[in-house]
Amino acid sequence: MKIGELAFRTGVTPRALRYYEEQDLLHPEREGNGYRTYPESAVVQVEQVRDLLAAGLSTRVIRVVVPCFDGSGPELRPQVDKELADNLAREVEQMGARIDALTRNRDAVRHFLQTATPTAPD
Repeated sequence: MKIGELAFRTGVTPRALRYYEEQDLLHPEREGNGYRTYPESAVVQVEQVRDLLAAGLSTRVIRVVVPCFDGSGPELRPQVDKELADNLAREVEQMGARIDALTRNRDAVRHFLQTATPTAPD
């Protein structure tokens, strides 16, 4: 399928699909005229990439994780070795640290708002 059809079927822009290719997350074939063609399996792969990006993983980590998936849909199961599992555990720790920082910032702003004295506009 061409890039426009893949974009339509996945809800991802062609620009994002080209970015995924630049980041080595997608591997389309090239026709003689240079047009990209994608196999049917690219639909699932794009959905996986999009979900992992939404989960906060970097493209560097996703590049390693996506090839580890086996199956599709409800049968999708990651197959990981110890090194990848350790890397993902570090990612989870870093996400936790970012969540903690955001929570502290939110609480500080909330406290500021609760203790602030409203003033009348000029």
